[in-house]
Amino acid sequence: MDNWDEIRTAYQVARMGTVSGAAEVLGVHHATVIRHIDALETKLGVKLFQRHARGYTPTEAGEDMLRVGKATDDQFSQLEGRIKGGGDAMSGELVVTSLESMSPLLVPVLTEFQEAHPDIVVRYLTGTRLFRLEYGEAHVALRAGPAPEELDNVVQSLGRLEIGLFAGAAYIDKHGLPKSEDDLAGHRFVGPDDSRVKAPFLQWMNDNVKRDQVVFRTTDSLANENAVLAGAGIGFLPRWVTIEHPELVEVFPARPEWSGQLWLVTHVDLHRTTKVQGFLSFLKERAKGWSCE
Repeated sequence: MDNWDEIRTAYQVARMGTVSGAAEVLGVHHATVIRHIDALETKLGVKLFQRHARGYTPTEAGEDMLRVGKATDDQFSQLEGRIKGGGDAMSGELVVTSLESMSPLLVPVLTEFQEAHPDIVVRYLTGTRLFRLEYGEAHVALRAGPAPEELDNVVQSLGRLEIGLFAGAAYIDKHGLPKSEDDLAGHRFVGPDDSRVKAPFLQWMNDNVKRDQVVFRTTDSLANENAVLAGAGIGFLPRWVTIEHPELVEVFPARPEWSGQLWLVTHVDLHRTTKVQGFLSFLKERAKGWSCE
């Protein structure tokens, strides 16, 4: 079939659910998306989507097209990632992903590495989504928690992500600090909007703090940090935050079970390329000063 552009457009419409969403992903005008869908439906002689006020819903034929489009798009992404990450040159893109809470540590490292290798373009992607290394979405991933188990990944330990319970000066001035864990009932907390988050320190919060005491809730780790700094409540933060904010006061000594392991993850196909190996060595050396242990 010689109409891959139209198939790719149909795949993005099915994935995004709207013409505007697909147009944004593809970087084209919405009229182009509509034209591609109409042309593809005409060639195939079937309706691929049910149109409605909220967007486009795939028909049974559209679901079949979605599966074909996804498989093909994944293969192209995988090929692109391997081509960009291959070779012996210290040039091209270096894509690194981590939780956004790690950005204060990683941004200086990435900046220094890029300055040492000016032909490299750094792309630093943060968020809770697990970027798929097998499809070339990233060259290096930093992850916290249980050891990643995806097939064909190379996983290395980078120390521990130490977590502590902190309060800012503004909170302490107004509310003081709990004298012990038995004294938590009279205090206010900063925490996740979703109480089902499985991080071990948040499990402890669920077990020891009533939900209505979590008076400032967020889905964003940076907002969580800023809320604690502003005095909105007591909250969990990576202990390295105190490097930049020594005014933070640790409420209790950190429990070992609050902390988790940090992992460096690369895909086996790119692990031994010059660029990836160079960055891994550089990062491991700089991470010795993170005081994660």
